[in-house]
Amino acid sequence: MSRPTAARGRFTLLLTTLLLGLALALPLALPPGSRAYAASPPDGPGRPAASADAYWTAQRMAAAKPAAAARSSQARRPAAAPSPPSHPFDGLPQVGTFFWTDGSNTGRFCGGTVVRSPHHDLVVSAAHCLRSPDPKRHLSFVPQYHDGLKPHGIYPVDRIYLDQRYYDLGTAAGARWDYAVVRLAAREDGAEVEEVTGGFGLLPYPGYDHRKVRLIGYPGNSDTTHPKPLDCTSSTHRYTSTDPAAPGDFLEIACAGYIGGTSGGPFLVKDFTGYALIGVIGGYHTGGDFPDVSYSSYFTADTLALYLHAVRGDTPATPHPTPPSK
Repeated sequence: MSRPTAARGRFTLLLTTLLLGLALALPLALPPGSRAYAASPPDGPGRPAASADAYWTAQRMAAAKPAAAARSSQARRPAAAPSPPSHPFDGLPQVGTFFWTDGSNTGRFCGGTVVRSPHHDLVVSAAHCLRSPDPKRHLSFVPQYHDGLKPHGIYPVDRIYLDQRYYDLGTAAGARWDYAVVRLAAREDGAEVEEVTGGFGLLPYPGYDHRKVRLIGYPGNSDTTHPKPLDCTSSTHRYTSTDPAAPGDFLEIACAGYIGGTSGGPFLVKDFTGYALIGVIGGYHTGGDFPDVSYSSYFTADTLALYLHAVRGDTPATPHPTPPSK
């Protein structure tokens, strides 16, 4: 990270910390139109971790399919320079996978990252993974999932927070709000996820141009029985959408091999505490059309407001009801 970017990151992190302290002491005022959507999983909030641990065997996790439509591993950007390579590794404790079963009882998965919070129980992911109102049974988070293992245990989901505009507008028109803050229940022994894994700082307004960004994502399992996460370091820049159906400005990063399943994976930059989270794979076209370039919605005050809703445990907003047909 360049010196100006690093200085901006330190200033933004300090500002975020001050805003967090102020917001925890005062009633939360959301930006206009920004209303958090949160929903408890159909199995009920705080479903016992023992039940989730028993359900998500290595075989069921390996058989799970990506939450979003897979990007073809054969597709390539036309006339593009080669993207930096990615490589599989055993992962980081703070980065993991959500698992659940959908309405057809098919196992699904999507990435997520533990962020620092006062109650040590928050994970940030992509909204397009969790937006669907279809039943999400056995919805749980496995930190550092790899090779069928749950090295830090399993944490049932308590609540999911999405920006109301993303819920209302959908994955295209609402692409700039493609992030979710998820509150987890404790592990079977009562430990909160951040107490076990540690967490990264959440950094709104990080700037678009970063020389070194670490991108981590869980690929689909078409080529391996128990997929490992992918790791890549590359630069980011600003991408302004040319698709009128999906407007907005996004972080863009070139890294090879990020096929379906990598949604929700983190964009990480170094800071004085270790790493800070500046994005998640999603946003423009739910993360991109090609496996060698990925996108993230840009984190703003809307992201911070969503995070603060989750920290405070505010009453969850609900999706607008569908009007009855005439």
